[in-house]
Amino acid sequence: MKAIIGVVLSALFSLLHFASAMAQDGFYKGKTVRIIVGASAGGGYDTYSRTIARHMGKHVPGNPVLIVDNMPGAGFLISANYMYKVAKPDGLTIGHFIGGLFLQQLLGKPGVEFDARKFEYIGVPAQDNYMLGVHKSTGITSIEQWLNSKTVVKLGGVGAGSATDDIPKILAVAIGLPMQLVSGYKGTADVRLAFDSQEILGVCNSWESFKATWSKELSSGDVVIVLQNVAKPHPEQSKLPLAINYAKSDEGQKLIKALVHSVGPTARPYVLPPGTPKDRVQILRKAFMDTMKDPEFLADANKAKLDINPLDGAELEKNVKEVFNLDPALIPRAKEILK
Repeated sequence: MKAIIGVVLSALFSLLHFASAMAQDGFYKGKTVRIIVGASAGGGYDTYSRTIARHMGKHVPGNPVLIVDNMPGAGFLISANYMYKVAKPDGLTIGHFIGGLFLQQLLGKPGVEFDARKFEYIGVPAQDNYMLGVHKSTGITSIEQWLNSKTVVKLGGVGAGSATDDIPKILAVAIGLPMQLVSGYKGTADVRLAFDSQEILGVCNSWESFKATWSKELSSGDVVIVLQNVAKPHPEQSKLPLAINYAKSDEGQKLIKALVHSVGPTARPYVLPPGTPKDRVQILRKAFMDTMKDPEFLADANKAKLDINPLDGAELEKNVKEVFNLDPALIPRAKEILK
């Protein structure tokens, strides 16, 4: 009798699993999934998204088509607000914007109309390693030279919440970095164009984006990387100095640890609107991580010079929550610096 019950239960489980798979296929089959990128075309966020879009659909039951829509403006804020307030929570719209906006929410940035703790998180393709680069025309070849000369360099930025803006602001206080921030570009692709024309002469960007979308400037020597804004040296830049070693005070070290080193793991989040059905969240989380292991995707990413060092949705969600555990004693100072 027990054997018969076991067979029946096993058959029932298989039937339910099959029905679930058929339902998933039924929902996504013939559908189009949009990836809303909060920056202009041609930058790192856009390049990652277009590469992912070419491969992720085959890992989603029903094999939907994935397309990229650019929604630049206000330093990624327009797209983040859109994902929270406008996008339907149906599993057909994925958002990709700068993770620095999570800290801006905590600090009460005007214009933030989302609660980062309520997004559904799919994952990140890479954990960014932020670095500081200057134009060769400045004559600056090292961070020591820059700091000692007190030469004010114009740095290009996308907007508050972006590492292009926030990290230089923190470094200006923590290590005395002499810089003038020119913000408001629609994405790092536009920053790069301004750099090429010498409208600006420096930028804080991830090493991942430098390699992927600034390869011409790197190979020509037009951009000189002088500082790493990370806790540990990147393997490809093992001799480049770390920002924290130039902190002028204990407060400076605390600011760098709390507000700079924490940026990388959450910098490139892929999110879904709050209220997206949990089964579709899980489908897209699994498809995202399966894509990260897909040999064809990895070959495509390598061709585009994209580093792949992913975190899954659950780990990303955990890291986002950690942002909101910032030492309360640092919040007033952070607000003052990042205003």
